[in-house]
Amino acid sequence: MKPAGTLPQVFILLLNWNGWRDTIECLKSLENLDYPNSRVIVLDNGSTDGSVERIKGDFPEVEIMELGKNFGFSGGNNRGIRTALQRGAEYVWLLNNDTTVEPQALRSMVEKAETDPKIGAVGPAVYCLDAPDRLQAWGGGYINFWLGRSRHFLRPVADEKIQFLTGASLLLRRPVLESLGLLDEGFFAYWEDSDYCFRLRKAGWRLAVAGNSRIWHRGTATMEKKCERVDLLLNRSAVRFFNKHASIPFIPVWVGVALRIAKRAMAGDWKRVRAVWAGATKADVPALTSTKTSTDFTVPRTSLDHE
Repeated sequence: MKPAGTLPQVFILLLNWNGWRDTIECLKSLENLDYPNSRVIVLDNGSTDGSVERIKGDFPEVEIMELGKNFGFSGGNNRGIRTALQRGAEYVWLLNNDTTVEPQALRSMVEKAETDPKIGAVGPAVYCLDAPDRLQAWGGGYINFWLGRSRHFLRPVADEKIQFLTGASLLLRRPVLESLGLLDEGFFAYWEDSDYCFRLRKAGWRLAVAGNSRIWHRGTATMEKKCERVDLLLNRSAVRFFNKHASIPFIPVWVGVALRIAKRAMAGDWKRVRAVWAGATKADVPALTSTKTSTDFTVPRTSLDHE
């Protein structure tokens, strides 16, 4: 093992919103990393369940940035990224709090990145926490620009085939963050990882997967995956993504919306039909916002692809 001083410094960012149980389990696994030159920052997105006190009680030495409100995935992580860069981070590892990692997970990703200075981001092999032998994503996946949806790779593939790495675990090189800027905060949740990876690749950087880096991801820790709010945010973000990256945005946006509406209509779930439409048209749905705003929750990197 190389001494800590010869390893690139990595800041590990865990975004937490009312999820202290998962965050504590993740922190326990991070204690076993065989990468001494790393530092963890928990970013608390305005939790109301006593998360900060709970986490401090079990891990008094871990730094917690209390953000005061829920800034979403992009906004919350961006505040941590700025701090990490100010403190000299050479890599920033965005890691979902509903994950556990094996000891060599970080070392393997850094070693992969160090093989080529044009590798801008690295992901691991992501497995299902509730089915540990089942692959959830080989780093990330690809986008279908005709159907308006994304899919994860469920088997090993060449790095060149990967169009995006999942935000559940995303190791970013400092020069990428300095040259591209941070995550687009126009994405409160969903598609922000795809957007950043497309920006990265367009700028000439490469994506890579360290196959011997393994993490386990719950994916539905903070919100039911079949709910109107997921549909609302997912479709808002999909519209933003395809307007930014598709050559003919109309096709993926409205084919994707039509498919999602049809799927929910066939199930007789008319609340979710309205939520899909509201997300795509940026309309308001009183049933979704009468008691809480759309920023009153966090969004997991689900085990599902973007439908």
